Amino acid sequence: MPTDSTREIVALERAALDRWGQGDPSGYLALFEPDVTYFDPFQERRVDGAAAMAAVFAPIAGAIRVDRYDMLYPTVQHAENLAVLSFNLLSYRTDEGRERVISKWNSTEVYRRTGAGWRIAHSHWSFIKPELKNAISEEA
Repeated sequence: MPTDSTREIVALERAALDRWGQGDPSGYLALFEPDVTYFDPFQERRVDGAAAMAAVFAPIAGAIRVDRYDMLYPTVQHAENLAVLSFNLLSYRTDEGRERVISKWNSTEVYRRTGAGWRIAHSHWSFIKPELKNAISEEA
């Protein structure tokens, strides 16, 4: 049975995802700790700090549209004042009456309990089973 903390963390993440799907990254920005670290496949390296994250998100604000999403298999693992939320995310868009998957993600969010509540200390996003064309032959 989920704990109150588990329900709260999943609700925080869903609220941020709801805003994200409307082109509003501020839901995540409000959750980031000042010293947040972040990885995603579009960044050359780890992004350090909430101010740097605001700069990363600024160019895409208003440009993202997700009509619906499925948060699959959310799991929260707790250790004192830290909690790790991991899940798969499928995002959908409907165009011309047809719904299609526009992205598939693996997500790991490390939440830290602070005086202001649960906040994201580390965020890591990767594609679910990306196509790696010629990856094996290039490495050989």
